Amino acid sequence: MSIFFAKKLQFTKTGAFSFNSQPMKKDKVSIQKLSEELSVASPLEILNHALSMFGKDIAIAFSGAEDVALIEYAQLTGRPFRVFSLDTGRLNPETYRFFAEVEKHYDIQIEYTFPDASEVEALVRQKGLFSFYEDGHQECCSIRKVRPLKKMLKGLKAWITGQRHDQSPGTRANVPVIQLDPSFEGIEGGIGSLVKWNPLANVSGADIWNFLRTMDVPVNTLHSQGYVSIGCEPCTRPVLPGQHEREGRWWWEDATAKECGLHKGNLTNIDSVSTSNVVGDQAEEVDLFTNKNINAFSQADIEKLNALDKRDKSGIVVLYAPWCPFCQAMGSAYNEVADQLEGSDVFVGKFRADGDNKVYSQSELQLKSFPTILFFPKSTKKAIKYPSERRDVGSLLAFVRALK
Repeated sequence: MSIFFAKKLQFTKTGAFSFNSQPMKKDKVSIQKLSEELSVASPLEILNHALSMFGKDIAIAFSGAEDVALIEYAQLTGRPFRVFSLDTGRLNPETYRFFAEVEKHYDIQIEYTFPDASEVEALVRQKGLFSFYEDGHQECCSIRKVRPLKKMLKGLKAWITGQRHDQSPGTRANVPVIQLDPSFEGIEGGIGSLVKWNPLANVSGADIWNFLRTMDVPVNTLHSQGYVSIGCEPCTRPVLPGQHEREGRWWWEDATAKECGLHKGNLTNIDSVSTSNVVGDQAEEVDLFTNKNINAFSQADIEKLNALDKRDKSGIVVLYAPWCPFCQAMGSAYNEVADQLEGSDVFVGKFRADGDNKVYSQSELQLKSFPTILFFPKSTKKAIKYPSERRDVGSLLAFVRALK
């Protein structure tokens, strides 16, 4: 299904795009085509297109982090623009002060949205203020963020986000510059009624910060304290050198869970992904981590390894599923780790933890999502779970060397 713009695309004398108010046929400009045309455009050019197309029916989603770059670009277009933000009631004091500073600097009024008080009250009375540490952040985020966002977007035809490819490689790596929102509805209702603009998609975090410093704009003071990705106070912490920015969000959960639901359309349903090679009517499943230096563990093997109080050697083992795209993505890195550890006092293993092995893996091996990486120390019984979403060779080897 495609949405088409009702304004005619024309070239100006300078070669830039402009729009007039004459209606155009629906087969002229599609979202996909426009996204392709603007895929290498600057954020300023993309913002200008977005604001010129939708006027008062589009708004910038401002989170109180480096999304201020969107506001700066919008200001530079010289066009009127709207800004909204989700006030969950649990933001850092620094973030609230930052909101006020941004409003003053740009002479704008941020449109705040709030969660339904009765829903928040019911959650807190039933589960307490910090239930997300026990059962995951999705329920709280749904009440405090997703539903208020849904209500806000129902009054718009388009919205502008600060998503970037490098923010969360597992979930945002392929975000287009413009898309039909796959999750939320706009004012006209129905799937495909809302256009989502991601002007910063192709911009690196380093370039964003260079831009902010150059333009001397307000920034959240939490950034100077080690915070990179900033959300609610209980669910955000500073990151250490070398850590990915999303590791400061919901740090008690695995990497595949690190979206709050605002951009859930980016997520792949990994349970439905297959890596089968289909020949005729036959499907041959392709296994992962086939390096000769990687030991394949059966469930009996892994149970025995997990039960030992002491082991002859330390080892690293990945709990995986062949159909999981995150497991597939770390294949070459894990194979290289096995090569580099060959002949050392650390073994490298793999255990297929889906299917019949999943229940045991969840109850005894700390499996919450794929892949889960465990280090089995030589001298102690308890396996240590790899806490990072960085699965490159250097990070994995650093984990091993720090514990062996």
